[in-house]
Amino acid sequence: MPKGSIVKALSGYYYVLPEGMELRDTETITCRGRGVFKNRNITPLVGDQVIYVETENGEGTVTEILPRTSELIRPPIANVNLVVLVFAVTEPALNLQLLDKFLVHIEHTGIEVIVCFTKSDLLAEKAASDEMSIPELERICKLYEQIGYQVLTTSSKLQEGVDAIRHRLKGAVSVFAGQSGVGKSSLLNKMISGLDLETNAISQRLGRGKHTTRHVELLHLDEGGLVADTPGFSQLDFMEIEVEELGSCFKEFAAMAEGCRFRGCLHLHEPNCKVIEAVAEGTIAASRYDHYLLFLAEMKDRKRRY
Repeated sequence: MPKGSIVKALSGYYYVLPEGMELRDTETITCRGRGVFKNRNITPLVGDQVIYVETENGEGTVTEILPRTSELIRPPIANVNLVVLVFAVTEPALNLQLLDKFLVHIEHTGIEVIVCFTKSDLLAEKAASDEMSIPELERICKLYEQIGYQVLTTSSKLQEGVDAIRHRLKGAVSVFAGQSGVGKSSLLNKMISGLDLETNAISQRLGRGKHTTRHVELLHLDEGGLVADTPGFSQLDFMEIEVEELGSCFKEFAAMAEGCRFRGCLHLHEPNCKVIEAVAEGTIAASRYDHYLLFLAEMKDRKRRY
């Protein structure tokens, strides 16, 4: 039976690219999933390598999902090797707590991640009294770079940083993830010739964007590789992560934690905790530690309730 890759999922249909074919050169086969997937609580994902059978009407049925090398629950996608977390520096306001929550989730999967700050052109237009400024953005970029993340700053309007992120994604199977209205679709439109994804202006009243992207879809990059556009969202839970695993999802905690007095230290009030000492010394940013404490409290509360 033929093999292929799911490149789009929409309204119960899976669009499968036959094995050996290029996304830009051939049409996909519209497939349904076998009922057995539902019975087993299995959902085919964009990025899945699958086996399918063609039906008489020119469509097909996905009969088997091959083993995955990686999987994300939100956004729902499989077999990517790079996640691009896209956050606007303003409009909507940059939410570092949400960024850290995204980073925790990606670190837990083991997938490589880069941080992309968009709409940098708007900073020059902001009043000096506004919370975000060019020096503040530079401070934030330096913070995450010191932790060990690659940080890229872009402006789709000015075409700044577009070549840098295009080069970074060359040859990779990547996914854009982030809030609604941060400019994911606008950036992809600049990166891929002929692409015309729908975009919307930010709501000034609500301070957030509309969901212009409504499904997950892999797109072919001109330089080679695939990138997925995904719907934006602003809520994440910790259903897949245990309390004891949270500390390891903060990259800068890992080396410090090896020196903690107690194995399995939660870095709360334990004596001789090297993470707490590093926060006091300024080696670990207080903002990151504060977010760790918030996430830990959220996870413990969930554990009590469920």
